[in-house]
Amino acid sequence: MTTDVTAPTRTLRAGFVGGGFMAAVHSRASRAAGGGLAGGASSSPERARSAADRLGLGVAFDSVDEMVASPDIDVVHICTPNVTHAAIARAALEAGKHVICEKPLATTRADAEELTELAASRGLVTAVPFVYRFHPMAREARARVAAGEIGRLISVQGAYLQDWLAAPLDDDWRVDSALGGPSRAFADIGSHLVDLMEFVSGDRIVRLNASSRTVYEARATHDDIATEDLVALVVELGSGAVGTLLVSQVAPGRKNALSIELAGSDASVRFEQERPDTLWVGRVGMSTTIERDPARISHDAARLSVVPAGHPMGYQDAFNAFVADAYATINGGSPEGLPRFEDGLRAVRVTEAVLDSAASGDWVEVSA
Repeated sequence: MTTDVTAPTRTLRAGFVGGGFMAAVHSRASRAAGGGLAGGASSSPERARSAADRLGLGVAFDSVDEMVASPDIDVVHICTPNVTHAAIARAALEAGKHVICEKPLATTRADAEELTELAASRGLVTAVPFVYRFHPMAREARARVAAGEIGRLISVQGAYLQDWLAAPLDDDWRVDSALGGPSRAFADIGSHLVDLMEFVSGDRIVRLNASSRTVYEARATHDDIATEDLVALVVELGSGAVGTLLVSQVAPGRKNALSIELAGSDASVRFEQERPDTLWVGRVGMSTTIERDPARISHDAARLSVVPAGHPMGYQDAFNAFVADAYATINGGSPEGLPRFEDGLRAVRVTEAVLDSAASGDWVEVSA
């Protein structure tokens, strides 16, 4: 059994911006990866102290600027509302820090391009948590596609369905474009769907036609909501394959139903995030469910499989592996499949194309 998810060779001192759910996930992953939780900052000194106490972050900095300037911080984790990401990431990069930034990397393509170029010019490691790549059986699907097992790619289908905003009074800061940016459902979860589909297939969307809906224009504490609740897309890939994608935060009964299915000339593969320990492989004569067993799956899938077959793995395990690989890269390693700022920029470009298509009703080319 392989249990060697890449680990850092030295202790990296991590600083965290924000104190909510994602900061908790990031801090657990950092601790699991051997990071030193060296400090936290938030929107106020009081919030920073609260986050540091709850999450065990060590020093509570009075401001983000103070934290990114500290010589005691090596890598900055950004876990704040979407519209703040670009400014914080820019400040951290200019201070010479490595950066792990929640998606979306930025709410405009110009900002995302600037950040990607800045990171490259400074020689800093950056990452965006497209963590569903780090489920072992998603890696197994990718390995089988790359090995030619499904033949020529013909079609793709995928969905990311949630219900946490399904009721009229369900509410959250993300519905407000002043905090979340111009896209909600697609930027938040559609970006994961596209990243996973492109990562597993090794192919990319080159043009798309999108239709979006804002089902509830007013919620418990927000009126005149402009961000979308759901998006449906028809896509064409560079290989000539075609597909359909559905993204919704208003699908009753669906909690985190991310799924992709790739159909080739010889076989199909299907991965479902809510059943992450299996992979469905379909053929005309016989279909098979592949179980996660480190002794019987590809090397990279086995590398991420940290417990024996039959012991379930899940979201936090995938996140832990993502942070471990990010830290290993900072320490000079080159683990397979780390999503970088370039991948965050890709997601922003696809989101922009989705918004343009939904507004015009036309097909839109997706920037490379």
